[in-house]
Amino acid sequence: MAKKDQKKAIGKGIRALLNNIDSEPVEKKETVVKTLAQNVAMLSIKSIEVNPDQPRKEFLESALEELSASIKIHGLIQPVTVRRLNSKKYQLISGERRWRASQKAGLKEIPAYIRIANDQEMLEMALVENIQREELNALEIAFNYQRLMEECDLTHETLSERMGKKRSTISNYLRLLKLPPEIQEGLKNKKISMGHARALAGSNDVSVQLTVYKEVVGNELSVRKTEALIGQYSKHSKKSKAAAPTKELPDAYVDVRENLRSYLGTKVGLKRSESGKGQIVINFTSDDDLNRILDLIEE
Repeated sequence: MAKKDQKKAIGKGIRALLNNIDSEPVEKKETVVKTLAQNVAMLSIKSIEVNPDQPRKEFLESALEELSASIKIHGLIQPVTVRRLNSKKYQLISGERRWRASQKAGLKEIPAYIRIANDQEMLEMALVENIQREELNALEIAFNYQRLMEECDLTHETLSERMGKKRSTISNYLRLLKLPPEIQEGLKNKKISMGHARALAGSNDVSVQLTVYKEVVGNELSVRKTEALIGQYSKHSKKSKAAAPTKELPDAYVDVRENLRSYLGTKVGLKRSESGKGQIVINFTSDDDLNRILDLIEE
């Protein structure tokens, strides 16, 4: 009950700030941006509309159904980000997939970070300041890193410079956002540590992640034992999926793949058949990341 009352109080406080924002001086607006960067408001799904300029128009129905089923159990863990249009309307900046899945799950309200018009510079400063707060948990830090990249158009490299952190550190936090909701919830509630979560993120197999997570929580395993267990399960998983051995790429093509990865700042897959045919697969983490990659390709 106390947590619910606290969330309602925060929501009311945010609404009060937003209602008066247009008439406030610049100094007051900076305070509002800081408050919005640090707090999540619960918004009616009906008050949120899709951005018509959103580049992504299609969403895989099966993936939406899976996310919807997860949201029914765990709720929406990662808030969406919206832009305030007026006192009753908001427009999505990021999180349309989460918003659609929440609708399918029957949610009436979802957690959201709220942006106001022309707050780009103030928002970046507020988010950086927010990340530096000592009481944030690892998942909250990851959310803020993701927001900085998506909303302030920052690359991994630029973000690491802004934060004074190694690029690998930033990547380790962002990988937490790809973990299953059950594990994210466990990290949020301190059932596991950042070290445990990072070890679990080392596997790309969700079933392995969840199996090991349950063993970690049930047997209070150390981070080192978690890493060892992930290694054992991953080896077993690879053996059980033993397909025909794949031919190694010639060195020249490996160099091409690695150069692409380095230039684009993302995972790149390259396949080539003996006849010379093949394909290049470029991964991206969000619509903003896709636009960043497209800009690099066009250059």
